[in-house]
Amino acid sequence: MKPTLLVLAAGMGSRYGSLKQMDGIGPNGEAIIDYSIYDAIRAGFGKVVFVIRNSFGAEFKEVFNPERFGHKIDVEYVFQELDSGLPEGYAVPEGREKPWGTNHALMMGGAVIGEPFAVINADDFYGQDAIAQMGRYLAALPEGAEGQYAMVGYEVCKTLSENGTVSRGVCTIDGEGYLESIVERTKIIREPSGDGGGIVYIDEACGKHPLAENTPVSMNLFGFTPDYFRHSVDYFRRFLDEALASGNLKAEFFIPLLVNKLVSERVAKLRVLHTTSDWFGVTYKEDRPGTVRRVEDLIAAGVYPRRLWGE
Repeated sequence: MKPTLLVLAAGMGSRYGSLKQMDGIGPNGEAIIDYSIYDAIRAGFGKVVFVIRNSFGAEFKEVFNPERFGHKIDVEYVFQELDSGLPEGYAVPEGREKPWGTNHALMMGGAVIGEPFAVINADDFYGQDAIAQMGRYLAALPEGAEGQYAMVGYEVCKTLSENGTVSRGVCTIDGEGYLESIVERTKIIREPSGDGGGIVYIDEACGKHPLAENTPVSMNLFGFTPDYFRHSVDYFRRFLDEALASGNLKAEFFIPLLVNKLVSERVAKLRVLHTTSDWFGVTYKEDRPGTVRRVEDLIAAGVYPRRLWGE
C-alpha cells in the first residue's frame, strides 16, 4: 500500500501576516505546498490529506484540488477547529482562541488514513531527498506494522530565520540512529555577532541556553504507522486535563510531546533519517524573498521544472 502525506495547513500564519499556505513563491505561482506534493508524487505517495480550517476551506479547495495536481495523487480534506476531536464531557474553555496545536491537527487525519503516513507543515520546504527518504521508509514497512516511526533530522544551524525566533523539536539520538528524546523549543534564534553569534533557545523565564550548530532538530517531517492516531486520542484527554487544571489557555499539543512520551515509554521506536536536502520556509513575511531565490536556484539546478503542473 502506498503511504499518505498529511499536510498541516490549518494555521493562518499570524506572524507571516497572510494565508501563507497559498502564497505563490514559484515562477508560475506555485506555493511551497506544490513542491512538497510534487516531491511526494515522485517518491511514490498515493494520497495527500490537507488539514485546513472551515474559515478558508472553500478558498483552499478551489486552489489545491486534484485537477491542479494532474490527478496524479488522490486528495482529501479534513478540518481542525477549536472543538474538533474533544473527548466526551470536555468543552472549549472560555478564552481559548486557537486550536490545540500540531498533534491536534494531525489527529484530524485519523478519519481518512489507515496506512503508514508522513506529516509535514504546509509552510516548510523540505526538499526532494528528505521526502524521498521518508517515502522509502514508509513503503518498506511490513503490513500491519505498529510503533515503527521515523523523522527527518536537520542541523539547527540550517533551519533558522534571520527575521525572528523559530520553533524546533530539539533531539537527542542514540548510537544506532534512533531518537532518545525530543523537546519542543519555541524560541530559537542566532544571537547578534556582538553577543557571540551563537544559537540559543529562550525559555519561559527569558533565560538563554546555547545550542550547538549541528544539534539535530525536527521540522515536523515525521513518519508514523496508523496506531499513532490511537495513541493521540488516548493522550489528548490527559493533555487537556493538565492544561485545564493549570489554567493554561495557550497550551499546545505538539507532535514532539507525544513522540517523546511514546519513545521514552518504549511504546514505539523512531528512526532518525538524514538528508542531503536543505530546509527553508516562510516563518515570517520577510523570509519570502530568500525563499523565492532558493526555489529559482533549485530550478536552475534541474531539481524542479520551471512549471510543475500541466502546460
